[in-house]
Amino acid sequence: MNSNLAQYLDLLWLSSALEERANRGGKNRHAFSNEITCPLVPLTASTSLSACVTAGQAANHITWRTGELAWIWIRLDALQDAVRGSKIVDRIDGDGDGYVTITELKAWIKRVQKRYVYENVAKVWTDYDLNKDNKISWDEYKQATYGYYLSNPEEFEEATDQFSFKKMLPRDERRFQTADLDGDLAADREEFTSFLHPEEFDHMKDIVVLETLEDIDKNGDGHVDEDEYIADMFSHEEGGPEPDWVRTERDQFSDFRDLNKDGKMDVAEIRHWILPQDYDHAMAEARHLVYESDQDKDTMLTKEEILENWNMFVGSQATNYGEDLTKNHDEL
Repeated sequence: MNSNLAQYLDLLWLSSALEERANRGGKNRHAFSNEITCPLVPLTASTSLSACVTAGQAANHITWRTGELAWIWIRLDALQDAVRGSKIVDRIDGDGDGYVTITELKAWIKRVQKRYVYENVAKVWTDYDLNKDNKISWDEYKQATYGYYLSNPEEFEEATDQFSFKKMLPRDERRFQTADLDGDLAADREEFTSFLHPEEFDHMKDIVVLETLEDIDKNGDGHVDEDEYIADMFSHEEGGPEPDWVRTERDQFSDFRDLNKDGKMDVAEIRHWILPQDYDHAMAEARHLVYESDQDKDTMLTKEEILENWNMFVGSQATNYGEDLTKNHDEL
């Protein structure tokens, strides 16, 4: 039996036994943890759980020291994640040969990215499809998003609020019109998806570049100079020194962002910065995960190698940053 699964089953036994004893005492498991003692087997992170089970069964009772019950619940959660992770690995291994290649991992990451985008749209669809015709018109979106502001402008008297709404409303309309490929001022699912996630669609990339320029170009000259580039990521205190990472970013600007060396980025250079043609994010992440987890250096990963380095996968797009551990098998 897989060792993770064996430990998981051991913990399920412990869990039910502890729950039963807590219930007999009229306490829930959290209250029970305040008065527990265990003369049988001391629990540490390296303790064999099967030994604990054996000892507990032999004595026909289990009592635990303070803190050990909490450790059990934490460990149980971790092993539940590992079992779910094992199922995810089976899905990543597209050809089912027991090895996850960089190509399979890249394909899976792209699948996760795409699924996240469409799930996000599905979650908000009913908020905007006010007449339930399975399309979202510009008027519906405007009403759902800006309706209160348009009906109560006097409540937004502060200059920053006024500026924000006056800027965002025409900007959203311009993006909506770009996403509305058939020009009927109503977005179907695919069009609305491109509206909410323009970076995922080729026909929306000009909008992504333009909006980035408008956000960073504070003096309105149609370019992003070095100071504007830095100000987008660092708020400089008057007279204070710049951190080392800011100086590194200045070097990045002059060496890699300002391609024609005129001291500023134009639209083409901004596009090269935020939408590089020669960089595949999914491939880069797949290669990184394989490099960090490939113990035998065969450029492929076994399930054991992945689960051994599972924390790295939990923090990556391969598991949607851990959220996929809460999903059922059919939802992946």
